[in-house]
Amino acid sequence: MKVLNRLWFVPLVILVWELITRFVYFDDDFPPPSQIVVRMYELWFSGPASQLFLTEDAFDNIMPSLARMFGGWILASVLGVVLGVILGRSRKISGYVDGLIELGRAVPPPMLLPLFVVLFQSGLATQLATIVFGVIWPVLLNSIDGARSVDRTYTETATVFGLSKAQHLRVVVIPAASPKIFAGLRLSLSLALILMVISEIFGGTDGIGYQLLQAQRSFDAAGVWSAIALLGVLGYLVNSLFVLAERRVLIWHRQANRTP
Repeated sequence: MKVLNRLWFVPLVILVWELITRFVYFDDDFPPPSQIVVRMYELWFSGPASQLFLTEDAFDNIMPSLARMFGGWILASVLGVVLGVILGRSRKISGYVDGLIELGRAVPPPMLLPLFVVLFQSGLATQLATIVFGVIWPVLLNSIDGARSVDRTYTETATVFGLSKAQHLRVVVIPAASPKIFAGLRLSLSLALILMVISEIFGGTDGIGYQLLQAQRSFDAAGVWSAIALLGVLGYLVNSLFVLAERRVLIWHRQANRTP
């Protein structure tokens, strides 16, 4: 019921869009939703049952896109959390690199695509570098903030019990910082989807972004909107799955902050 309460407005907007594009303002560049759904079915979901109804285009474009997105996101997440916890627990080290972090996060990742092409000379490496560079900042900054804001009572208690540095990080710092770390991970996941599309448009030979570009070049408006709709659905599904995982992992945090 909660899902229906949140999504009831979506079919209403789609219905209004359908009526306007069919009876009020018809334009080839803005096809009705029913035409977009038909095109999505033709492109990706009209395959045989043995392939879960996925077409060859789906395997050739959707799967590589998801692999790039999750590969770049996982790599950026690991780097961001590790570096963030280190910098958050050492003000001396963070003092040296704060300026570099502020400079790096201000650079738009698409602007570095030509540089990545020169450095890596590979489509996949360039795309992953673009995703990682753009995704790492929210993870890094939230990890720094989370590790830096650990309650002193926890750290002093760990010292009294004689915990080693590794135990201190594993038992105290990382659990205390995990709510902010997960906030950064969730934000970075949507950025990974966006940068995946950008990297495929400018330097790809397959993927959803590449297919969107080809549809635009061939004046296939329904194909363009189909790719956009698919990205929206993927973004919603990925975010929903992450929220479910976050709730399971951080259930102790919600219980601890629940008012009696």
